[in-house]
Amino acid sequence: MNPAELYIFNQPEPYRGILMHLQMKIEQTLPNVELKYKWNIPCFYIGKSPICYLNASHKHKFVDIAFWNSAHLTKHLNVLVSEKRKVVRSLRYSSLEEIDDNILTDVLQDAYSVRKNGFYKRADLD
Repeated sequence: MNPAELYIFNQPEPYRGILMHLQMKIEQTLPNVELKYKWNIPCFYIGKSPICYLNASHKHKFVDIAFWNSAHLTKHLNVLVSEKRKVVRSLRYSSLEEIDDNILTDVLQDAYSVRKNGFYKRADLD
């Protein structure tokens, strides 16, 4: 088992169940995605392009699926959380029941479509 899978497997419930579901949906939605372990968390890449990462916050009792190129995302912006982060936005879940697979799939496909864009939009740099 690679370190990213161990990270997921070693989480207590409900984090493990949420993380496993997210991993399955990511791999189902983006068949060419590669699971890597960077910065002590599971990260998903297609080629050299980062798509998203997973993080279990035990302190705040949620799991984030965070998107690096979120400045370019166009779908479901009303449910993406930026909370004290300049670039990254995430979908945040405290239970499996909170996951809306349609929204998750839409955001994953959106992130895939903008994967080659930079982290910032040009206007963000001004």
